[in-house]
Amino acid sequence: MINRKSREETKRMRHAGHIVALVHQKMKEVIEPGISTKELDDIAMKIIKENHAIPTFLGYQGFPASICASINEQVVHGIPSKDMILKEGDIISIDVGATYGGLVGDSAWTYPVGKVSQEVQRLLATTEESLFAGIAQMKEGNVLDDVSKAIEMVANREKFGIVRQYGGHGVGHNMHEDPFLFNYSVGDKTLLKTGMAIAIEPMLNLGVDDVEVAEDGWTVSTIDKKPSAHFEHTVMVTDGEPLILTQLMP
Repeated sequence: MINRKSREETKRMRHAGHIVALVHQKMKEVIEPGISTKELDDIAMKIIKENHAIPTFLGYQGFPASICASINEQVVHGIPSKDMILKEGDIISIDVGATYGGLVGDSAWTYPVGKVSQEVQRLLATTEESLFAGIAQMKEGNVLDDVSKAIEMVANREKFGIVRQYGGHGVGHNMHEDPFLFNYSVGDKTLLKTGMAIAIEPMLNLGVDDVEVAEDGWTVSTIDKKPSAHFEHTVMVTDGEPLILTQLMP
């Protein structure tokens, strides 16, 4: 059963999402050549705890950090390390979750490190565009496949690979709830209703769709080692426009 959130739950989810947005705001400021992904994790952890929240990822199925930090061909679930130093021309996807009052906010963004190539810039811009195309379909009366199709159309237009094994998901008291959201059309007729919250998270590749999991059991990378981008917001269906929960509140 897909949970619809009460007004009080929505309020707490918005606060959790605000904390996640604070982390991303700081990431944008500090990501530069020479910083380690462990330093980024420490910064994120501090912001989450200072705002009386719990880092959702830390300890989740044994994950050892408060953020996923995935560089270049790494798609998702990269483990922060003091030995992983960012350099000019890299891209890094930061995925972060915060739990506040028992409710979760979950968001990811891919950042350029210094100056990146034009084709990588196009990958980032297209993946972000596909996220917002999906968000626009989060309206009562639409079905889940409307979101998937919107993402797929943007990716196909630019001929980017679409990660097939991973996708979006319901969010609420747990980070991963039903329904699963594919980033390509599968014909899912799940009806979108007011109060449903879903993390929409397209992952697009500069090369092929296929990915593989590293020996650490976590880090997912493109099989052809070409760059991948990942953008995510937690979004709620309302009786009007979609509500992005993982953005700064006034």
